[in-house]
Amino acid sequence: MRLVQISDTHLSAVKPHFAANWEPLAAWIVAQRPDLVIHTGDLTVDGAGTDADLGHCVRLMRDLGVPFRIIPGNHDVGEANHPRQPVNAARLTRWRAHFGMDRWFEDIGGWRLIGLNALLTGSGDEQEALQEGWLEGVMTAAGGRQIAWFLHKPLFLDDPDEPDTGYWSVKPEPRRRWLDRIRRKPVALVASGHLHKAHQTARDGVAYVWAPSSAFLVGPQIQPEMPGEKRLGAVLYEIEGAAVRTHIAEVPGLQSYWIDDVVQEVYPRAS
Repeated sequence: MRLVQISDTHLSAVKPHFAANWEPLAAWIVAQRPDLVIHTGDLTVDGAGTDADLGHCVRLMRDLGVPFRIIPGNHDVGEANHPRQPVNAARLTRWRAHFGMDRWFEDIGGWRLIGLNALLTGSGDEQEALQEGWLEGVMTAAGGRQIAWFLHKPLFLDDPDEPDTGYWSVKPEPRRRWLDRIRRKPVALVASGHLHKAHQTARDGVAYVWAPSSAFLVGPQIQPEMPGEKRLGAVLYEIEGAAVRTHIAEVPGLQSYWIDDVVQEVYPRAS
């Protein structure tokens, strides 16, 4: 079984700053002949603000001609308690109209792949509670399958017990609940995006993978020091039975844009 994870493509017909990287990425994906493509969010430049970005990107994904699943990123649906773009019913409704539910599971071989909306965590929204109950149910019903989680934000940067990292990872209280669930029903893999860095590590028998962006890199003026390698690319998973081989792949033809150079054009309110 062959899975491809892509992340943080940041595509828009209105703001095509990183559009040149879609064609080589799409060609590479098709050449891999994957059984499934999983996009771990920030598909759009600003789907949280404009429906046009969501419509543009769903067409690009369908044009790949391969099965895919997507979970939203903060630029797609907003995030908990954001002052301008909070994740809310209206944004989730627009997302679901284009891509279906923002949480899902897929059984492939001996694995249950679970996609989660990490942007709800800490919101106190009804949808957060619904997701928590749903997650408990689909993990319990997994039986003897290996479990993999896919979410936009990583659970942590350096350490599961670290304090609040602000924008960069899941907040400590919801993180604790999710880690407790991982320990009760062992999860083999937690894959995320968001950081525009490539990284693999393991904690307590769980593999944690950060997928690189295919759009742009982030300089030190915006992103604090943290683990991982600043590079563009994608992740290839080869699954055989209960085993998975993970390869963070180079994608030929990607141009190394830096968001620092155009941040006020792409995200003019960003500090």
